[in-house]
Amino acid sequence: MKSGRLEAFSDGVIAIIITIMVLELKVPHGDTLAALVPLVPTVVSYVLSFVYLGIYWNNHHHMFRVTEHVSGGILWSNLHLLFWLSLVPFTTGWMGENHFARLPTALYGVDLLMAAIAYMILQRRIIAAQGENSVLGRAVGNDIKGKLSPALYASAIATSLWQPWIALGIYTLVAAIWLVPDRRIERLLDSADIPASGS
Repeated sequence: MKSGRLEAFSDGVIAIIITIMVLELKVPHGDTLAALVPLVPTVVSYVLSFVYLGIYWNNHHHMFRVTEHVSGGILWSNLHLLFWLSLVPFTTGWMGENHFARLPTALYGVDLLMAAIAYMILQRRIIAAQGENSVLGRAVGNDIKGKLSPALYASAIATSLWQPWIALGIYTLVAAIWLVPDRRIERLLDSADIPASGS
């Protein structure tokens, strides 16, 4: 099976997740800038989660651009990833509404950690199906960012139980690491002049 249908479904789910998040933003009862102050934690949480969802959507797109065939295992691994991403509106809202309290901030990190693990599983399933010498296998290589992120999430979860603001800084750092453009797949496609699959 080609990857187009899986990509379309995943795009739709991520679009719905973002829509749910933005609908959770409450309009303030007042027409002054002071009325916006209580909403700052909620908006900060929303922006951080929007960036994370954008990163996942972007990386998912690039990964499936070079995925030739989709198996049942890949479908289930993709659903596993979407499950953890679908919890982002809940964990985002709880963290923001409670002004980055310890437990909500820790749970937000657990969600990010589980999504990162799910993404790694999906990536490994695709590489196992296509081979280590596939475009994706060569592009991923030793995947330093992919291995570093779960370690940072775990440290942030532990830190959030005594200093949630430091944990928030670690979550932001991981997002910043992934925001740096990663052109590994595109470089391999360009250098080998390989047509992208699923397009």
